[in-house]
Amino acid sequence: MQKTSDINVVETRALPSPAALLSEIPKTESQAEFIAKARSEIHRLIFTDDKRFLLIIGPCSIHDPEAGRDYARRLAALSREVSDRIMIVMRVYFEKPRTTVGWKGLVMDPHLDGSHDIAAGLRLGRMFLRDVLDLGLPTATEFLDPITPQYVADLVCWGAIGARTTESQTHRQMASGLSMPLGFKNGTDGSIQTAINAIKAAGQPQTFLGINLDGASSAIVTRGNPNCHIVLRGGAGGPNYSPEHIVRTEEILAKAGLPKSILVDCSHDNSAKKPELQPDVMRALLAQITAGNHSIMGAMVESNLGAGSQPFPQPKEKLRYGVSITDGCIDWTATEVMVREIHATLAPLFR
Repeated sequence: MQKTSDINVVETRALPSPAALLSEIPKTESQAEFIAKARSEIHRLIFTDDKRFLLIIGPCSIHDPEAGRDYARRLAALSREVSDRIMIVMRVYFEKPRTTVGWKGLVMDPHLDGSHDIAAGLRLGRMFLRDVLDLGLPTATEFLDPITPQYVADLVCWGAIGARTTESQTHRQMASGLSMPLGFKNGTDGSIQTAINAIKAAGQPQTFLGINLDGASSAIVTRGNPNCHIVLRGGAGGPNYSPEHIVRTEEILAKAGLPKSILVDCSHDNSAKKPELQPDVMRALLAQITAGNHSIMGAMVESNLGAGSQPFPQPKEKLRYGVSITDGCIDWTATEVMVREIHATLAPLFR
């Protein structure tokens, strides 16, 4: 018989079921309590009059777990210092969308050698998330592959849907079943309405194809996720965090019947893809907040031990420690300065 399927499939590798991996690398009771508490706090910062600033910060992606843990230890100490005015959540990004091709993240290629050992990547991801939680840091990640959440979402406190996938029905459906607060980024073209539509869709009950914890194909039925919000990240037309952009976003949210709650990504097109400009974007946001804006509730920043980024692929032994192999980041010194500046600038709001 003429073959009509799997013509371009070279290999199919079985993975452990989500249930098997969760049993192999379980969360502890204290981790579960911490995650629930962190999700509740993040909800309050997004949707209530809690004045603390939500700061989602960390490496663009985790490619070296040792360097990632080094960063997490430093961030945890800094977080305790400023926790009265800032809630710090660490970026723990394991999946990276690519415009064409490239390294797709720790889950997809954990050995950085093109072997794509996804089973090992999922194990590394769970272990790393547990390490960060044990430091007292809430975790944040972008959900890219619709199957990945079954393996790691129970250890995530805040989630994101990226600019490339906000318009995807698959990702809107997936978001409707996720258990944590979640931000939808505006489209790469700068479209705010794309994110608004996504928030509304994710807030509704959905039924879609997925897998259950045993790994069996299933019809997934959700109740909808009421904890979704918008993330402004700029677009093809330039930045979108100015007072005029914020007011326009507030108007669009109000017209859609959604809370005026805005998180701004200081990276990507908001900093002209120049990581060193992220602190300037942050200062512009703080100026709006101290001038009386109530809708800007937080920001995202790409930060690492070392500044900038380094080319990849290249031999692992030549990689510089703590420097991103995806988007460029500000270094640790600049991170400390920026976080303390946020803390000092917000002081008048807490008197």
